[in-house]
Amino acid sequence: METSQSNDPCMPPASSWAPPATGATAGDAVCDLVTVPARQGLEAVDILRRGAGEAVGPVLHDDGGDTLGFLVPAGTAACWDLPGSTCTETNGQGLRLTPEPPVEGSDWLLPPGEADPATDPAVLRRALGEAARMIEAADSCR
Repeated sequence: METSQSNDPCMPPASSWAPPATGATAGDAVCDLVTVPARQGLEAVDILRRGAGEAVGPVLHDDGGDTLGFLVPAGTAACWDLPGSTCTETNGQGLRLTPEPPVEGSDWLLPPGEADPATDPAVLRRALGEAARMIEAADSCR
């Protein structure tokens, strides 16, 4: 796997994710993984689930409770540059949409089949930004 944090602001559209070909299963879909701190990720999930028409794909939560991982369309890692997050390119290796979490020591917060195939990177970027602002505002009130 390769990790990318590019300064190029390009973002692949959600349409760059293609469902599995006829005869293939959902487990054959390949995605990249955006990893964020758990607090910001949980806020973003809430924002996405409340949003009108804004869908959220499968989300992984590590057992240590430190990070959340959002499945995004393959190719997102090449353009991802959001500070405080990392996008890992899977190159078709290891990260598949199956009922079992693909990473040792993690569990699905939103499992495949109960969520859209992948989260739109532009929508995720907005939700993570809003979540960061909410957390900053809440922390400044203490």
